[in-house]
Amino acid sequence: MTQAPSSSVLTLERLREAVTKGAVAIRRIQRLQPAGGPGDKVFPPTYEGGIYATEQRIINGQRVPCVLLDSVQSQANRMELALKQKCYRGKDQEADIPVVTVDFTAAELKNKLEEIGEVTSLDAPHRLADAILRDSNNKGVAFRDSEEGKLLNTATVANATGLYGICPTALVLGIWDSTWPRGGMGTKFQRALVSEIIGVNTEKGIKTRSRLDPLSIGLNAGPVYEKKDGSGWTSDPALARAEKGKPVLVGKEGKPSEINHGNVTPSLADNGGTTFDYAQQSVVISLPALRRLRFPNEKKESQQSRDEVAQTALVALAIAAAHLSISQGCDLRSRCLLIPDVDQPAVWEIIGSDGFSQTVTIPDPVALMNEAAAAGVKIGLPVWKRKPLVLTPSEGLVALVKKSRDLATVESVEA
Repeated sequence: MTQAPSSSVLTLERLREAVTKGAVAIRRIQRLQPAGGPGDKVFPPTYEGGIYATEQRIINGQRVPCVLLDSVQSQANRMELALKQKCYRGKDQEADIPVVTVDFTAAELKNKLEEIGEVTSLDAPHRLADAILRDSNNKGVAFRDSEEGKLLNTATVANATGLYGICPTALVLGIWDSTWPRGGMGTKFQRALVSEIIGVNTEKGIKTRSRLDPLSIGLNAGPVYEKKDGSGWTSDPALARAEKGKPVLVGKEGKPSEINHGNVTPSLADNGGTTFDYAQQSVVISLPALRRLRFPNEKKESQQSRDEVAQTALVALAIAAAHLSISQGCDLRSRCLLIPDVDQPAVWEIIGSDGFSQTVTIPDPVALMNEAAAAGVKIGLPVWKRKPLVLTPSEGLVALVKKSRDLATVESVEA
């Protein structure tokens, strides 16, 4: 693929031209290195069975061992969190993009859940279609029966105006309304913004375990028993809980290690992190996916200019989400902090339908998004910059959360 020799600033006019003139994608490739320096060990996510997601990928014509460091789904969540941190200022303030929030601290709630605070459409796993929003009320009416909630019932590729106005991130990152009565036939929009991070040319590490007890409590110091009053452990059989006339051991054998005392014998195990040549984040925004969307007005009239302006705003939103997620720091999990590789700076590219690409620079992606949204308002599209729609959790949802937490507390005490 050939790249244009120079870059240009991506203005709103240039972005709309890319959307309307048939460009295929907007792409950003970012090379990353461990914060501890090249060759430092990082820890990928583990999946069922405690394994890493490893596979061979074809890179520059060669099969190369790679490991998944952050999945497409996880990247989407991080982008929404980055948007929330930058564009959302609380339920009583204007947000840069439409946000629906469920307020668990509302004064009218009998049982407030202050520790939860708010759950927004940028937090909920299924965005606007999430069960948390579904089981909340909008001014005393079940959200999905309210005027705003019904927009999700009727949203289609041919009429995405409602979702554009209440949850545009769903049009960019995808949504499937699978929990409503239509089930698998519920409203569905494909993901137009895809990002993942992989480690390239990996070498699997090993994990070490050991512990020296400063009290030098040995195995022969046991056994230890469960106390009859349930308050902990005891080494006195007379104070132990009894079953069938015998004191009950802690664990299988009543060893001090069962109550976290004593040494841990040094040992080795698999899945002890990985090293790699470099990590790579690949961001791709599908322009054809967004060009399929139509945005008719209340009279069901669809005008090409409305569609193009709305599509451009969504692309700008995708660019802002991707930019914010990496610029705010790439701390994926414990011992997996990545930083940009200064020798391989990231670039944004517009990929044409002929396969050729042009490098562009974007000085302020959030400003570009706000400008694109404002252009939509001028031609009658829904306003983005406004106060969030605030919902109240239903009594049933609050009771369910409270019961779950009460049971968890009891189980923790019993354990």
